[in-house]
Amino acid sequence: MNPMVSIIIPVYNAEKTIRRCVDSVLNQAYREFELLLVDDGSTDSSGLICDEYAKKDPRVCAIHKENTGVSDTRNLALDKASGTYLQFLDSDDWLSPDATNLMVRAAEENHCDMVISDFYRVVGDRVSHKGDIEPGGLLTREEFAGFMMEKPADFYYGVLWNKLFRRALVEEKKLRMDKSISWCEDFMFNLEYIRHAKTIYALHIPVYYYVKTKGSLASQGLSLTKTIKMKSMVFSYYHDFYKSVLTEEDYEKNRLSVYRFLVDAAGDGIVPLSIFPGSKKLGDERSTVNREALESEGILMDAYRDRKLLSHYLEPVAIKYDLALPEISLLLYLSQRPRVKSLKGLSDVTNMSRSRIVIALQKLGMREIIKVEEQVNITLLSKAEPILSDLAAAQSDYEKAKFSGFEEDELILYASLSNKIKKNIEAVLQTTGGN
Repeated sequence: MNPMVSIIIPVYNAEKTIRRCVDSVLNQAYREFELLLVDDGSTDSSGLICDEYAKKDPRVCAIHKENTGVSDTRNLALDKASGTYLQFLDSDDWLSPDATNLMVRAAEENHCDMVISDFYRVVGDRVSHKGDIEPGGLLTREEFAGFMMEKPADFYYGVLWNKLFRRALVEEKKLRMDKSISWCEDFMFNLEYIRHAKTIYALHIPVYYYVKTKGSLASQGLSLTKTIKMKSMVFSYYHDFYKSVLTEEDYEKNRLSVYRFLVDAAGDGIVPLSIFPGSKKLGDERSTVNREALESEGILMDAYRDRKLLSHYLEPVAIKYDLALPEISLLLYLSQRPRVKSLKGLSDVTNMSRSRIVIALQKLGMREIIKVEEQVNITLLSKAEPILSDLAAAQSDYEKAKFSGFEEDELILYASLSNKIKKNIEAVLQTTGGN
């Protein structure tokens, strides 16, 4: 049975970063993938490290070749890939724990040809959220091209690694990286792919940590003549892309925007060298887990593990809708039609302070996600519907993770025992004063 995703990592002299990169793939909750590590003639220990991972995990395939460049290396991986989807990483970057799961879900639920996601830009010990299409969602090829036209040389559009591709479309159209160029080769592959794609889903969740800064064309030792020729080729391809995607009338209306690419990409690359606004210390962009507590025993530690597991799946939903984790947790609780009739009761049930609940309710109300009347007389509005859909998926992921490896009879027994425990607890606590 073929894997759902083929994850491709070209490797060249990456002994200092490749373990972090590969571990981020293998440690994901999503398991239905093959990992193709293609060693492009490394002269350090990168090749041996790839072999080490291949021996430990049957999903990992280590491939070795002579040094011919990253485009040729990716093409070899494409020839060997067998997944329904294609995902790319660079060897000095890494994935968030939910990256592949979120991208595959977006592709499957929306039946789209490509998923493009936000990412984290890492500079030293600082990290910032980078995206372009807000609030995201399903787009036609023409709509996506319109967004891309506004920022034609934006890294968000140009790279491979924040996208999920359908391999069938790549093979049907015989798409490969152009080995003759060493500038914007990723972007040219993307343009050709988008030319044939019908719909694209913009995932407003950062799932990738980008730390690599590519060198300029000058640093590659290319002559001025070859540099000009290479840029002319890319400019021409970009121009032809819009002539094929847009109607003649729309093309004429947007001709100046199309030619703006010549200005925006006139420099030696599209990599932003500075950190984006709103940066955080690396490690603070997502909630953390106390490893010692995770491995400890006791009633409180059991509750801690369960809470952290649920938060792990709720957090991407919070990020997607620009909400804090307490706000998304409160919304999850409200979606379950609570019967509490006071702020004190809501605080007790959610284990949140009253002041934090008030702030959360105010923000959800200002965003027109809920309507609040008389403290806790709360109505969920239409804007809550897509969030609730994502919360349902998060709950499903939480339950799948929690009960992974359970047989059907074990699940039935667990449900029966859990109900018995619930009744025992109710019997003890039912005489406690209400609020």
